[in-house]
Amino acid sequence: MRRTAILVLSAALALSVIAPAQAAPDGTAPGLDRAALRAAIEPRPGDSAAGVVAEVHRNGEMWRGASGDVVTGRHISPRAHFRIGSVTKTMEAVILLQLSAEGRVDLDESVQHYLPGLLPEDRFKEPISVRQLLDHTSGLPQDLEGAPATTPDEEIEQRLDYVTFDEVIRKTLRPEGRPGPGPHFSPGTRQEYNSFGYRIAGKLIEEITGHSYQYEAATRILRPLNMRDTRPTFPNRATPVPRPYLPGYLESNGGDLVDVNVQGGLPASMTATTADLDRFITGLFDGRLLRPAQAAELFTVPKGVDGKPLPYVDASHCNTGPGKGTACFSVGLMSTPLPDGTLLWGKTGSDPGYRSGVFASRDLSLRAVYAVGTAGPVDGVPAVAQRLALTAFGS
Repeated sequence: MRRTAILVLSAALALSVIAPAQAAPDGTAPGLDRAALRAAIEPRPGDSAAGVVAEVHRNGEMWRGASGDVVTGRHISPRAHFRIGSVTKTMEAVILLQLSAEGRVDLDESVQHYLPGLLPEDRFKEPISVRQLLDHTSGLPQDLEGAPATTPDEEIEQRLDYVTFDEVIRKTLRPEGRPGPGPHFSPGTRQEYNSFGYRIAGKLIEEITGHSYQYEAATRILRPLNMRDTRPTFPNRATPVPRPYLPGYLESNGGDLVDVNVQGGLPASMTATTADLDRFITGLFDGRLLRPAQAAELFTVPKGVDGKPLPYVDASHCNTGPGKGTACFSVGLMSTPLPDGTLLWGKTGSDPGYRSGVFASRDLSLRAVYAVGTAGPVDGVPAVAQRLALTAFGS
């Protein structure tokens, strides 16, 4: 089974280094430079990008665009569908926050209470709260930690696998042929981005509600927000991205680019469009999904007993700006500051062949959604995301 890709902080890191937008001579906010935005998303040599779709909102103006597919030369629709990767973690967090408001789950209660026996007691002796799953302070190991690395051809083949929450949990905590991993740190003392905690969160949703994750997401989020172009995965089979779609490619051992729009994934995997992800973050921030007490969790990073944000474990995340080295993830979201003091909140995602992200200011005056279909390995911040952020919210 392929290893789940770790989050790429595309837009978040890019946005933390841009210059603040300058006001026009009459004091009004500057408009969107549509020609510059179109140029920003055109793939360039070295980008490892096959194609891009993006949507930007600033102070009431909207722009949506797409590049062409540099691999085939085909047109890409600005309304193309794409795989959204870990953006679905925000939806998992929203569902558990709703269940908290309904009195069906206590965020301060432990995983061991709700899912007894799931965490091996000989390795996980300290309680891990539901909130710590969601704000990345659990100290849990990563997905399939310790498993052998996969080759490019193996990743291409294994992308077709559909893997349940239970299977990821079992293969991570009780792997065959090697010792199971233990905690990285004591729960609640540090922050470390952790996908595995959200596999447990997904199982918890299904355990509490008695329904599949897909059902809960559709009922609680997709239908209320009219997200008609967002589709969960189909259990136990691989499916293509709906047309029109943004092509994403993986490079084989021999250097060939393989279109990987057909994938299996996890129960939380989804495809969407830029318009639907904008509907999601808008509905999330304007109060349609959460009550005020639960919505506050989205905009609060975990703090220590000293009242300061917890330290982040290493330099792979939360390592830019004035808060360098400290927690930047809340329950379900990530914060990134603009130089003028504005905070953007959102989430990035990564699936084989795809990188995506959605970010907004809390008042929704600034919003951006992007997706990159890859054309080879992408390490760190996609260059296209950097250019888009600079053009959309820079001077």
